[in-house]
Amino acid sequence: MAETKREIERKYESDESGLPDLTGVAGVETVLDKGVMELDATYYDTADERLAASSITLRRRTGGSDAGWHLKFPVAQGVRDEIQAPLSDTLPDEFAGLLRSRVRNAELLPVVRLRSARDVRELLDTEGSLLAEISEDAVQAERLLGGDGSAQWTEIEVELADGGDPAFLDKVEKRLRKAGVRPSKSASKLARALAETAPKRPDPGPLEDPVTAADHVLAYVRAQRDAIVETDPAVRQDAEDSVHSMRVATRRMRSTFKSYGKVLDRAVTDPIGDELKWLAGELGVDRDREVLNERLRTALDEVPHTLVSGPIAERLSRWAGDKPGGASARLIGVLDSHRYLALLDAVDALLADPPLSKAAGKQPGKVLTKAVRKDFGKVTALIEQALDLEPGTDRDIAIHEARKKTKRTRYAAEAAHPALGKPAKELVKSMKALQNLLGEHQDSVMARQTLRELSAVAHAAGESAFTYGVLYGREERRAELVEAALPKEWETIEQAMGV
Repeated sequence: MAETKREIERKYESDESGLPDLTGVAGVETVLDKGVMELDATYYDTADERLAASSITLRRRTGGSDAGWHLKFPVAQGVRDEIQAPLSDTLPDEFAGLLRSRVRNAELLPVVRLRSARDVRELLDTEGSLLAEISEDAVQAERLLGGDGSAQWTEIEVELADGGDPAFLDKVEKRLRKAGVRPSKSASKLARALAETAPKRPDPGPLEDPVTAADHVLAYVRAQRDAIVETDPAVRQDAEDSVHSMRVATRRMRSTFKSYGKVLDRAVTDPIGDELKWLAGELGVDRDREVLNERLRTALDEVPHTLVSGPIAERLSRWAGDKPGGASARLIGVLDSHRYLALLDAVDALLADPPLSKAAGKQPGKVLTKAVRKDFGKVTALIEQALDLEPGTDRDIAIHEARKKTKRTRYAAEAAHPALGKPAKELVKSMKALQNLLGEHQDSVMARQTLRELSAVAHAAGESAFTYGVLYGREERRAELVEAALPKEWETIEQAMGV
């Protein structure tokens, strides 16, 4: 069974003079010599080094106290989530799943072997508790794929104890700097090994800034592709907000294809958009019910005890399908499916060979502004239609449609922001506020629909439906407040946009 831990560490260059004396570091009572251990690790990647490009590390290591398979995902500078699995001859199935969005049909191959002699010290406080582990590693690197280079170096690594205060690492670093030790230029041993053992290749030079309308649109699409791929492992691990983040990225990309149909050929992007809609729908199956359940539970907690009649909380739990944490087998099946992987391949192919339309090569100002204004015009028409309607189903539908177009306008403005600057930024801000307001209304509509269904089921079971009525009335009032606030909110937006 794989285990996950948060790894917080810093690496330093060493001149092979040994570990500095750290007994004077604030908070350190004892420096315990743990001796030297021999580590032998083989690192795996695709032939084109997709994992390394994403700062992901996959290795099989023998020696030391944590021999086995290690998979590391970057979190922030000096911070990684490390997943460990027992030593075996083949890649653990869980690791294969977590890497699938990046690896897909490619083969994972041994790329580098690192053998290290690790001299370890433990830094303990006055109670004998571990503060951090510091080691000096004498490393020998051997290229196994794409060349036969080798390298060797010595480095110092300081890893914070589980649950420790990252500020302690600053104290250790202060002492190390006084001893002449400097931070490493490489983020990891693997990164340094790949760099120092790689065959010499021409320098591709710096990436060029976006120039044309297509450059800006493709940059935004690329960012959403990256977000989907990077969020995939978190979704599989049921990380908080991961499903929502992936779903938003799919919607952003699909919306961008629609908004900028004069830049990217719709004949190519529409089929991809259909698949993005499918993925967003699959991600929403559990997510929508989860959000609605949380809303109804919060509302129930606010109802006075004297107005609660019947097993409302229990029925809500059964409706929501409450279960222990962990991504559903259905959702993991979606992420393992050929359809999902084919979608990722299709997006990669589009980015590699964009289906450019006539306006793609033009300067971005006019092209992007026209697209954003067109989307904003649709929002304007729908808001005005909703305000002209009487409260009821027709107005609810109009507000929901306005919300969808509001999100589309927001995403179009996000894509245009690097080119258009402050006006696009202001529009993003306005559309986000409007989206939140209209979203509250739609959530109320869905909550009332669910409450009607639950009350009918409760009544058929001989239970009191009174409290469902109380909750329904409160949701109705929340919708009324949104509708009352909408004219003023829209007037403010129109003024900000100069309409």
